[in-house]
Amino acid sequence: QVQLVESGGGFVQAGGSLRLSCAASGLTFTRYIMGWFRQTPGKEREFIASISRNGVSTYYADSVKGRFTISRDNVRNTVYLRMNSVKPEDTAVYYCVADVTEAATGPTYGYSGRGTQVTVSS
Repeated sequence: QVQLVESGGGFVQAGGSLRLSCAASGLTFTRYIMGWFRQTPGKEREFIASISRNGVSTYYADSVKGRFTISRDNVRNTVYLRMNSVKPEDTAVYYCVADVTEAATGPTYGYSGRGTQVTVSS
């Protein structure tokens, strides 16, 4: 079955950096648009970034554009999220997702990992 395992979360001070990784298995990695979502308590899961199958095209939510960078390694079946200049409002559980598509209400996905907590202190 499809498994997406996130790592790299933790505590970071505002203005600092963090890199999340997601190891994918159980799927033909290069067939899927990959992405990251995040969620805070009481709120819906929010789209953060996605990356095309060949890694050439990337898309970002306005809230992270210019600060976060998504990338992928199609040899290692891994997707990354580099987070720079983090803010306290970036505090959330971050989820790696596969099979990102566009729905009427915005980006959605077919598969999700269990998430990794990122906490930004002010």
